[in-house]
Amino acid sequence: MSSQPNLQADGPQQHGNEPHAIEGLAARLNWLRAGVLGANDGIVSVAAMVVGVAGATTDFGTLLAAGLAAVIGGAISMALGEYVSVSSSKDSQTALIAKETRELREQPEEELSELAALYQAKGVSEATAIQVAKELTAHDALAAHLDAELNIREEDVASPWHAAIASFIAFVAGAVLPLLAILLPPEPLRVPITFIATLLALAITGALGAYLGGARIGRATIRVVLGGALALLATFLIGSWLGVSGVV
Repeated sequence: MSSQPNLQADGPQQHGNEPHAIEGLAARLNWLRAGVLGANDGIVSVAAMVVGVAGATTDFGTLLAAGLAAVIGGAISMALGEYVSVSSSKDSQTALIAKETRELREQPEEELSELAALYQAKGVSEATAIQVAKELTAHDALAAHLDAELNIREEDVASPWHAAIASFIAFVAGAVLPLLAILLPPEPLRVPITFIATLLALAITGALGAYLGGARIGRATIRVVLGGALALLATFLIGSWLGVSGVV
């Protein structure tokens, strides 16, 4: 007698929750990676602003005003951009969900056949595909069609407000470092300390972002640090030129 695995007894206990756990983890990692990238933007943009101004003037009040303007303006811009982007995505997903809901209500038989055909196209036999389609439809027809046809879930539709607030906070969190680095040290050390602090912070965010995204950490970190260094150098040279020429 051949030994057959007891799928009914063993399968759900061992594997039933794994897909959901993986999807939940992926969603959290995506949000975390977006936060790291938002912080990275805050670091670079504010550091470039204050270093450029510091190249033109050493006045503390001017540096403070420029730094605060860069933090507030950048954070609001980041939040608005994220809100618009996520709102557009949410509108599209909501429209697709509404369309699928209407079709299930008005054409249930056609939708059942369509669901079965989708599973057949994935390599499932006709009889099995029909049975699976019937069982999934009886359990949650809308969820089954959204998953098979559109690869989305109702609970995955993101909130534009949540995305905007998260982007705002991430940007400010990154921007605080270069702002403090340019304001707190003695005047002769402001720019060197800001350069060093900014590049170290970029190395950390670059490595973390690459790790969360599954990319090569070394290459991504070097790319981010070099980009930040070029931005700081360019703005400092421009600011210095403007200061020397008397424009500022």
